[in-house]
Amino acid sequence: MTKNLESIGYTIYFQNALKELGRFLEERKYSKIFFLVDRHTAEHCLPLLQKELPQLTAFDVIEVEPGEENKNIDFCIGIWKMLLDFGADRNSVLINLGGGVVCDMGSFAAATYKRGIDFVQVPTSLLAQVDAAVGGKTGIDMDQVKNCIGTFTQPKAVFIDSRFLATLDERQLYSGFAEMLKHGLIADAAYFDELTKLDPHQIDSKHIYRSVQIKNEIVAADPKEQNIRKTLNFGHTIGHAVESVFLETDKPLLHGEALAIGMICEAYLAHRINKLSTSELEKICFKLTSLKNLQLISYDIHTKLIDYMKNDKKNQSGKIGFALLNKIGSCDHDQYASPEEIKNSLKFYRDLIRA
Repeated sequence: MTKNLESIGYTIYFQNALKELGRFLEERKYSKIFFLVDRHTAEHCLPLLQKELPQLTAFDVIEVEPGEENKNIDFCIGIWKMLLDFGADRNSVLINLGGGVVCDMGSFAAATYKRGIDFVQVPTSLLAQVDAAVGGKTGIDMDQVKNCIGTFTQPKAVFIDSRFLATLDERQLYSGFAEMLKHGLIADAAYFDELTKLDPHQIDSKHIYRSVQIKNEIVAADPKEQNIRKTLNFGHTIGHAVESVFLETDKPLLHGEALAIGMICEAYLAHRINKLSTSELEKICFKLTSLKNLQLISYDIHTKLIDYMKNDKKNQSGKIGFALLNKIGSCDHDQYASPEEIKNSLKFYRDLIRA
């Protein structure tokens, strides 16, 4: 049985999570309660929460459009205006009921509204449950650059209920699964091996728990990403750039889909410049290429991808920064690669997908 986890001044609830949310709200006695949802979670998730908490009747709902393309200042202004219109004071709470976009943007809106009101996370996607809801990173995108505006602000609690996963389509499951594979790759080789034997439909609460546990341990050791927390960015330097470029098209990628591409490319870089063995590179690529919706990356966008990477938060003194594996289950941060090496990794990915 999974136990609750203690994080940086707050609890991550797994057992009877929605009932625990009800108790949390009764104890805190907030002046006003707000739910941030998107169209999907308003339809599929809010009714489940209301069924579990019939005593919770006094709240307002703020709805945003789903999709990373809407995680921007314009929608954030809309949230702030709704909070103002509904009379939210500094003793109000915002409950983010949704996936990564809702968790990221809702947290940022709460952290900045009237210099900060409480927020809690009720993640409904696999990706949000194992990643976005935990760790205290809030953020929005600007000019398609991922999470370049944000804060480090911890939630007051996180409530993880695996029943919400039944509302997800296959793309969303595979997206979250990619992030789980990352957790194994950077911190737990045995966990990665276990996940390689599964597909996303076989994920259960113990796997979600282990991913959250890995991330929580890393975040607790380094809340503001000065050292070891940077390892959670494995796959993200290239992955975020890929996600940003596809946001400019009519077929944007989910975060985990772009991350899978980034992890393949960055595993290649780890092999070339950070001691990752050939056999482990092959093992990583074999699993990651089994994921769905891996898009071909054409040569004509390589330069644009590099341009996005130049704006990455991990860069230092003009050098493009990475977290790179040295073996499965172990990762180094503050690694750097040249534009030519990065383009070679993109070529490696292209050749691998076309093979």
